[in-house]
Amino acid sequence: MQVPAPEQKIDLTTTDGITEMETRVECALDGDIHNFQILVEEKGLTMRGQARTYHAKQHAHGLVLEASDLPIFADEIEVW
Repeated sequence: MQVPAPEQKIDLTTTDGITEMETRVECALDGDIHNFQILVEEKGLTMRGQARTYHAKQHAHGLVLEASDLPIFADEIEVW
């Protein structure tokens, strides 16, 4: 069995990097997350948005953790 290659790290200190990560999360979750935003702050990242399920919220959190070296300071994604 072949193990898939990990996604390339994204530089979330740039506007292009943030936009790429937001798009990657929304595409990966295919409508299960809306208005997803990443804010870069002094202590790390804050994620905001709305998710249809708790699982979608966890998946978004995991995707950002895998793609960035910055810590997630706050996960403010609301489940509705």
